[in-house]
Amino acid sequence: MDLSGILDVDANGGRTAPAAATFLLPTAPEFWETIREVLLRVATIWNFQLLAIGGRPLTVGKVTIAVLVLLVGVPIARVVTRKIPHRLFTRLGLEPGAAAAFQTLAFYAAVVFLTVFALWVSEIPLTVFTLAGGAIAIGVGFGSQKIVNNFISGLILLAERPIKVGDLIEVGDTFGEVESIGARSTKIKSSDNFHIIVPNGAFLEQNVVNWTHSDNLVRIGLRVGVAYGSPTRRVEELIQRAIRESDRALSPPEPAVLFGDFGDSALIFEARFWITMKRPMDRQQALSEVRFRIDQLFRENGVVIAFPQRDLHLDSVQPLQVRLLEEDPE
Repeated sequence: MDLSGILDVDANGGRTAPAAATFLLPTAPEFWETIREVLLRVATIWNFQLLAIGGRPLTVGKVTIAVLVLLVGVPIARVVTRKIPHRLFTRLGLEPGAAAAFQTLAFYAAVVFLTVFALWVSEIPLTVFTLAGGAIAIGVGFGSQKIVNNFISGLILLAERPIKVGDLIEVGDTFGEVESIGARSTKIKSSDNFHIIVPNGAFLEQNVVNWTHSDNLVRIGLRVGVAYGSPTRRVEELIQRAIRESDRALSPPEPAVLFGDFGDSALIFEARFWITMKRPMDRQQALSEVRFRIDQLFRENGVVIAFPQRDLHLDSVQPLQVRLLEEDPE
């Protein structure tokens, strides 16, 4: 690049920078003075007092340190509480539900510890929460009852474990597998592969059917009606045979077939048998398989599955007249 246009010639024929160009290159003292002014401004903002609590100032710097500790510590705590319990409980051979409950409680404890540690490092007195506690109490009184209720219900679920991750439960019209128990709600995965978010308080306020609370063995049943006049003992044998031939039915315990009732149009039989239930669809698939086999065996042995029938009786003084009319060809 040619700099001859902006350089002056000295007495010895050399070229020097013009006087105006010296303003473009600050000297070392000016540079450090600028840095010093910037640092003084940062220090002023850092030490700016927001308020005083108990004679101790609460500055921007203290709040910043506390926020940084939480921003860095919470993700680390989440990873640690997720990895260590999983590996530990896997080696000990304990169930996944216990590991999930311990993981959640450990994360809550880690967040509380990090909060106290952040306050201690930043020298923020705990009395700062006296005013915040009053504000929170007012908020709870006006509209946060459900949030607090669901949070406390979640802690109770994790501690008492009436339901746990992996259980197959039924709440009202909701049926599925528990995937996770959070601070506010529980996630349930249905057999149709969509998720249902249920507030934790719902599990303590209404009846919950836990199909796999203690183990995966579940007894299910079905009803079938046959026509009047069918050989009842033969029907019993065919139903038992259909259940024993199913791969999903357990034996032992042996299936039970009961002659349930004399229905309006059918002889009602009830069957009870045990299955291993690990997924939401296991019960429906087992019942469907047994019903298919019962229908096949009934057809092969001439047993008729009943359907609703009605006999109509006409009581009249005179015989009914029946008239046949020929259709007019036109």
